[in-house]
Amino acid sequence: MASALLVIADGSEEMEAVITYDLLIRAGINVTLASVSSLQIKASRGLTLTSDCTLESVKAEAFDVIICPGGLPGAQHLQDSDLLSDMLSKQRQRGAFIAAICAAPALVLAHHGLLEKVKATGYPSTEERIPNYINEPVILDDQIITSQGPGTTMAFALKIIECLVGDIMAKEVAATALIDR
Repeated sequence: MASALLVIADGSEEMEAVITYDLLIRAGINVTLASVSSLQIKASRGLTLTSDCTLESVKAEAFDVIICPGGLPGAQHLQDSDLLSDMLSKQRQRGAFIAAICAAPALVLAHHGLLEKVKATGYPSTEERIPNYINEPVILDDQIITSQGPGTTMAFALKIIECLVGDIMAKEVAATALIDR
């Protein structure tokens, strides 16, 4: 079974975290929701989310994808996590997938040097911080999936599904959730 680590922090964008989580579960992917701090976080619009565990407790595990939602100050908290930075570097070295949306491509991935030779996208106001920025809703390049923001979350999640379990499953999930694809 494919596995995903979805990392959250106080101020993470609710839509990006919850929609991604939901669609990956629908695709049969084992999703672990981990927080960089406490088990409960207050998301960017005030929703309280309860994680399965802290990032510390899964640091030795291997996942098929590590996912970083955006939102402020959530993406800044992810950027400040040395443990997450280390895990992302190891993920990259293994050739496994990394996914980030909204502010996270710039604040987390680019900040830690993970986008140097990769085409990527992110929230439009962060384009100057992303070395090879492309103004597209979702970009997949060299095992890194990036997306622009809340409105592109469904396409982002479907791209993760496609990469982990195939296009047929991505189409099935899109159809059952009534998502135009």
